[in-house]
Amino acid sequence: MLTAGMLLLPVLMMMLVSACDLGSLAPGGSQVTATASPGSDGAKPTPGELKSTGKVGDPDQPIPADGVETASVDEGAQLLPYKMDGDTKVFELTAKPVRWKILPDVTVTAWSYNGMVPGPLIRVTEGDKVRIILHNRLPVPTTIHWHGMVLPNGMDGVPDMTQPPVQPGQDFTYEFPVRQSGTYWYHSHFHSDVQLPVGLYGPLVIDPKVPAGPPPDVDQVLMLSEWRWLEGDTYPAMPMAGMEPNYFTINGKSFPATKEITLKKGQRLRLRFVGAGQFIHPMHIHGPAFKIVGTDGHAVPEDQQLTKDTVLVGPGERYDVDWVASETGDWMLHCHIPHHTTNAHEEPGGLMLMIHVTP
Repeated sequence: MLTAGMLLLPVLMMMLVSACDLGSLAPGGSQVTATASPGSDGAKPTPGELKSTGKVGDPDQPIPADGVETASVDEGAQLLPYKMDGDTKVFELTAKPVRWKILPDVTVTAWSYNGMVPGPLIRVTEGDKVRIILHNRLPVPTTIHWHGMVLPNGMDGVPDMTQPPVQPGQDFTYEFPVRQSGTYWYHSHFHSDVQLPVGLYGPLVIDPKVPAGPPPDVDQVLMLSEWRWLEGDTYPAMPMAGMEPNYFTINGKSFPATKEITLKKGQRLRLRFVGAGQFIHPMHIHGPAFKIVGTDGHAVPEDQQLTKDTVLVGPGERYDVDWVASETGDWMLHCHIPHHTTNAHEEPGGLMLMIHVTP
């Protein structure tokens, strides 16, 4: 039975995102902007005040672009190969700066894994043993958190709590058994409000040891994020007045540069939505409805699967949806917050892509 609280929750979340997108408004409608304080007195920031030391990695500082190489690949979330060491799959991730095109005429300075945004897709099977070696080639410390994973606590990636931060030039090895299946992701957990918005995230898909049924005809991860790019400089985008995003990306690209999906009539498409940013995104598909078959890595029993045409993806959340191409044509997928389908406030753009269904 639905309670009043359950019905009000989506409304409250939409009110929150509206406030985050529009910024705080003072009486009379003027916008209140964040104030950067030097922080030399050691005092804690007051609400609406941003403490800054002016150093690389502070949220009000642009990501350094001098000497940063242009990415050698144009597509993120590419499948990451591995080597076997006995019965363990060994992966390597290098955190490093890269110049990354989100549009043909917009190049951001990203902090990436393996020179791509999102980082490479790690795909394993339930029951595997994995070892992931992180090489930190950033100008700042970092860690990796394996979002949603049940693993030894020392592998959880929380700096100064479960491990020391990985300093620039250092390496760290994560090793754990894979006990789950579903859609997960990995991301930095060091100064997350800076490092996530500039690219330090990637998908992790775990196939079940015993499949529940036939695989989908097309299987696609869609990582949703936001960027703040001003006059050639890249800043971390966040829900704070004066620091809101002006570009929005699916797998590191803004429409019309987002990758199109093509399938034949009758085929089944699985979309794995991942909220990798700091804003909520109600993702809507034109045409036929879809079924929600997984949430946060957990399969939804068939008799409990909701049939919808829009799903609200919050930060950190994952939704797996199955969409059957019952009608031919060109069907749009997009966020239903109109500002999120713009590039620097010009529509169309941002969180949009096209699904082509052929006879």
